[in-house]
Amino acid sequence: MSAKSAKTSSAFITRTNALVARFRRQRPLRGGSLLVTILGDSIAPRGGTIALASLIRLALPFGLTERLVRTSIGRLANEDWVSFERSGRASFYSLTTNGRARFAEATQRIYGAPPQDWDGLWTVAIVPPSLKSRRDDLRDELVWLGFGQITPGVFAHPTYREPAISARLDELQSSGHLVVMKGSILSEAARANLVSMGWDLGDLARRYKRFIDMFAPVAAALEAAGNAPLPGDVAFILRTLLLHEYRKIHLRDPLLPAALLPEDWVGTDAQRLCRDLYAKVFPASEHYLSATVQTQAGALPPPSAEIFQRFGGLPHVDTESSDVRVA
Repeated sequence: MSAKSAKTSSAFITRTNALVARFRRQRPLRGGSLLVTILGDSIAPRGGTIALASLIRLALPFGLTERLVRTSIGRLANEDWVSFERSGRASFYSLTTNGRARFAEATQRIYGAPPQDWDGLWTVAIVPPSLKSRRDDLRDELVWLGFGQITPGVFAHPTYREPAISARLDELQSSGHLVVMKGSILSEAARANLVSMGWDLGDLARRYKRFIDMFAPVAAALEAAGNAPLPGDVAFILRTLLLHEYRKIHLRDPLLPAALLPEDWVGTDAQRLCRDLYAKVFPASEHYLSATVQTQAGALPPPSAEIFQRFGGLPHVDTESSDVRVA
């Protein structure tokens, strides 16, 4: 490695360490949320099983103690994200059917391309007044799906095309929990008014701007490093922090089509930054996972084919090779 490459690589590591220090200063340090990021981003595409000792090792750089990891993964087991199995003195956790389904839904939203085309149709979901006892739960579920609350009990979103979400709306309607209608709103002013009623795009824009401010410097340092080899542990740490921070914002994003967003929407810049930075650290981080994580059957299986479709396409990784450079 040349002196220049070593210097720029060192700058990248320094920037990443600063992000880690910032994360570790958070109070409270939410261990369960970070474990969800690790499990969904790194472990789900590689079999969905991890030894507790490996999970503790992956979480340690982020300031999660062994005790906090044990407590947090226990809570995820109680919530049916993972199941537990012991083999001798070792413990292993595997994604449940429910956990896999929840990760699959989040994966589609986080790594997929933002919507562009729109046919002008809206989906309106109404919670019947007779379901007051369930209104809060239904509101939370609709907000998770991206709906905006227009008035108490009335929610709207540009018509969904994703089969999984449409199927969930059909389930809620057939069970009597929702009345779902689809139609168009002809007035552009009415459309703009509906967006302002349903979503706080100003707050979302501020969150995306903070994300860019956090990760643009480390992206610049990585760009300056050129083809210098990346330390696998640093690549994994940055990949995890990147997705953790992006996930927290992006899952709040209703993913409105471009026609309903302000010009020069900052969310587009944040998505591009996340995509490009993720692609660059992905190969080295995958090798690190192969060398670090154990399962009940031994080493992690190779990455699934689906992982290489994230963000529109990632560099293929041969996890049996150690020759990894910045993409």
